[in-house]
Amino acid sequence: MTSSGPVLRDLLHLVRRWWKALRARPLSAGERDDVRNLLTPGESELFFRFAAHDQRHALEVLGRLDMRHGAAPIAVRRAALLHDIGKIDDDLSVALRVVASIVGPRGRRFVHYHAHEMRGAEMLRAIGSDPLTVDLVAGTRSDGADIARWAAALRDADRV
Repeated sequence: MTSSGPVLRDLLHLVRRWWKALRARPLSAGERDDVRNLLTPGESELFFRFAAHDQRHALEVLGRLDMRHGAAPIAVRRAALLHDIGKIDDDLSVALRVVASIVGPRGRRFVHYHAHEMRGAEMLRAIGSDPLTVDLVAGTRSDGADIARWAAALRDADRV
């Protein structure tokens, strides 16, 4: 395989995410209820600050996680919904998020965007979320078999 393989795959991923974001519809009343029933009240409050396309993406990640790992603990399922929660304050359009993903953490706004995992974990820690949810959102790499297993499952579910 040439070195362009991963680059092309990443670019296609970004194009798919951009296209889905443009077409995202708001969550239905039933989907909003499902989110509220899974998350804590504080987590729900954060979740509903997401733009519609981020809410839709989060539900898709949860759906893929459930399909592939139906016995996931509630803390892991919550992390699926909240894995991008640090993006609620990034102030970037969908197009600028794509650019930030391509060029990396250059400039104040793109550095801020790329730190969304740690910001999200800090937000969740501040409201008392389960430590496993916080660690998974932070993208913490751990030697513990259980967290490593769920971190890998979550990364897999996040791939579009």
